[in-house]
Amino acid sequence: QVQLVESGGGLVQPGGSLRLSCAASGNIRPYAMGWYRQAPGKQRELVARITGTGSTNYADSVKGRFTISRDNAKNTVYLQMNSLKPEDTAVYYCKQDRVTRDYWGQGTQVTVSS
Repeated sequence: QVQLVESGGGLVQPGGSLRLSCAASGNIRPYAMGWYRQAPGKQRELVARITGTGSTNYADSVKGRFTISRDNAKNTVYLQMNSLKPEDTAVYYCKQDRVTRDYWGQGTQVTVSS
């Protein structure tokens, strides 16, 4: 059983920055990892994803502002979020993609407000 634990969320003013972390209980090296978010009343959506070889893709709404990265030695994935906007407010979830099933973390709240 894989456990994913997100951290780093909080309250930030518009234009500010946060760095989210997702720590996995096991080896992440072979797996694609992603960050998703879900705002109240909306569907969960992909924010950013990084493959085992380091290829990345981003939602159009966060391109140029967010950066996903991974540290395989620490079994941790990061999401650096800059120039935050109120519409980035959501619960952010980490996901690990596997052939047999996906694993999700419990989420961390990000609130962008003045």
